[in-house]
Amino acid sequence: MILPFRQLFLCSLVSALALVSILPNLKSANAAVAGCPTPALSRFQRHKVVRGETLESIAQRYNLIPTTIIGMNPALQNGAIATVGSVLQIPPYNGVVVEVPRGETWRQVAAKYKVRADSLFEVNGCQQDPRIVFVPGVNWSPNGVVTKSPLPTNTGTPNRASLSGYPLAQVATIGLAYGWQINPATGEVFFHSGVDLLAPVGNDVLAIAPGTVAFASDQGTYGKLVIINHSGGLQSRYAQLESIKVTVGQQVKKGDLLGTVGTSGQPSSSQPHLHFEVRSSSSLGWVAEDPKSYLKK
Repeated sequence: MILPFRQLFLCSLVSALALVSILPNLKSANAAVAGCPTPALSRFQRHKVVRGETLESIAQRYNLIPTTIIGMNPALQNGAIATVGSVLQIPPYNGVVVEVPRGETWRQVAAKYKVRADSLFEVNGCQQDPRIVFVPGVNWSPNGVVTKSPLPTNTGTPNRASLSGYPLAQVATIGLAYGWQINPATGEVFFHSGVDLLAPVGNDVLAIAPGTVAFASDQGTYGKLVIINHSGGLQSRYAQLESIKVTVGQQVKKGDLLGTVGTSGQPSSSQPHLHFEVRSSSSLGWVAEDPKSYLKK
């Protein structure tokens, strides 16, 4: 999809100063909200070009397309080659760096570039009002347009295995749904990456499908958290637990006991509940999905 090139790319803004000098300053300003991924702007790497490397080989090494690297390095944007000894800025994903214009919000940027608002939110560390954002999945172009980036040739969307189950013994009332919500305490809009299933403290929490325990410990605002990786590139998360009954690497079956409902971490609902998520593997990492279609009793 081709979109009008109306946003202002940071790398164009700073061609004289160079992106190299700007990014380190962004790292402290764009700190992630607790419990959210590290912002993409804080995850840039520097690559020193060695003899025999080409732009294509460097892009392949980092699972990117060449135009992504060109877009992040103004010195390459006039057809120049990556010379031996030069240092390149390497982003964590295909995408572009954009300044949010005055009077606009990052949600409007997401709509303009046709990217998922929740993905843009998480990729940028769940910040409420960033002035500079990394827009994933959009490709820099020298001729005044932006296009959606193809996935690298060695990356694909896995076939989604059937995932269906329920993490509690009984169907529960949803205290807080998936998606954009208003925090009743502060009035701020935030993205809720799962559902809160109301249940008494101490109730059993069950695996919704077979898989492998990838995480079982305390994790910031999630509190006591269990993560299970399932086949087909899907993942389930069980948070705010009182206790954990599994260990990392353990194979579990559908209905196996994972832990008990609790109030650990920083729950988003005032009533005791299980915070439950489903995530899918993508070129951006584990992206939150609406759990509704996976919850079957």
